[in-house]
Amino acid sequence: MKLSQFKFHLPESLLATEPSEQRDESRLMVLHKDTGKIEHKIFKDVIDYFDDKDVMILNNTKVFPARLYGNKEKTGATIEVFLLRELNKELRLWDVLVDPARKIRVGNKLYFGEDDLLVAEVVDNTTSRGRTIRFLFDGTDEEFRRNIEILGETPLPKYIKRKATPEDKYRYQTIYAKEEGAVAAPTAGLHFSRELMKRLELKGVDFAEITLHVGLGTFRTVEVEDLTKHKMDSEQFIITEEAAKIVNRALDNKRRVCAVGTTSMRAIESSVSADKRLKPAADWTSKFIYPPYDFSIANSMITNFHMPESTLLVMIAAFAGYENVMNAYEVAVKEKYRFYSYGDAMLII
Repeated sequence: MKLSQFKFHLPESLLATEPSEQRDESRLMVLHKDTGKIEHKIFKDVIDYFDDKDVMILNNTKVFPARLYGNKEKTGATIEVFLLRELNKELRLWDVLVDPARKIRVGNKLYFGEDDLLVAEVVDNTTSRGRTIRFLFDGTDEEFRRNIEILGETPLPKYIKRKATPEDKYRYQTIYAKEEGAVAAPTAGLHFSRELMKRLELKGVDFAEITLHVGLGTFRTVEVEDLTKHKMDSEQFIITEEAAKIVNRALDNKRRVCAVGTTSMRAIESSVSADKRLKPAADWTSKFIYPPYDFSIANSMITNFHMPESTLLVMIAAFAGYENVMNAYEVAVKEKYRFYSYGDAMLII
């Protein structure tokens, strides 16, 4: 398929810049992939579509405050440093993006916070905006992490043109987040409240927690018309024995298995056994799912509404059918559903 087939008109007013008042009261579009039928619900209604021994696969990655603002030595110019991932814990080496990149060269020192709480040195160039930096810090890892917490901002997507607030620290994080390492939230999970999780549990729904540390590559613009030529960035994922057991038991019993989010879907599709069962793994994936694609594990999924020509929209079309999805998105725009990270949700069954 071609990238241009995934274009659609998205009015800017539909980009959600604030979360819904209550997590589980955002809107929910239910798309039946066999018929293309669409229902309009509230997210908490998701419980009506699941029964005893069905499984929801949750990505329990935790977003860390990845956006730092520092000053360049000598000139004092303000520099944004976006922490992508830790390369070496002992040496405190990090892969980062810097802005404005033209001002940052190898050997430059960067100072963060009043009293220079953290200092870093640029040690390498990686991409046009990418750098490798080393934090010059002698304290314990715990103290270092605490300083990142103090200095860092919640890494809201760039389209949200406002400063991150204390509320974002809580709302741009799933309630089941545990394993720190993501620079963007697995946004389909943001709709789950503690009350809804408890109600699902009481109904007999099982939860299988996996981890995929979301990187910025998931949201990178696709720049090739031929989708087979697009390369995804690698993201680290972990599927435990326990999670695999819960999912495989549901598959054996022909229950509903729901991937909560595109990140959960990428992780599970990156670790499939020859007999189409989920395998435990601790690995990296650069899997790009586009139509036509034969899904092995999940038979339903929950996802947000994605941007035109994005890898996420392409994956959804592979799962639910191209015509179904493009029609559903046309309806979503007409019905003024909210799009992107803080937006509304879709259940595909």
